[in-house]
Amino acid sequence: MYIHEAHASDEWQMPDNVKQGIVYEQPKSLDARREVAGKCCTSMQMLMTCVVDDMNNSVDNAYAAWPERFFIVDRGGRIAYAGSQGPWGFKPEEVEKWLRKNVR
Repeated sequence: MYIHEAHASDEWQMPDNVKQGIVYEQPKSLDARREVAGKCCTSMQMLMTCVVDDMNNSVDNAYAAWPERFFIVDRGGRIAYAGSQGPWGFKPEEVEKWLRKNVR
């Protein structure tokens, strides 16, 4: 789920983002948000469906997703895994371990 831009160039740009060429203004429309999300998913070579939060940030507000957080949703639409809020609680290795154990 792509939520609002964490380090938008017109808000709080991080030097590492500039070095990596990841420089985007905060999207002002859903189409603009989709465009940035698409670039993100493409550059990360995502193999899963990428979805975008609405402009009211409904998912971010409901799940405290900012700036980053892992959730795994099962086939029934229930949250099967909820990681801690990032950046300190952002643990990809923990998610990988969970997926290897639970997904066949």
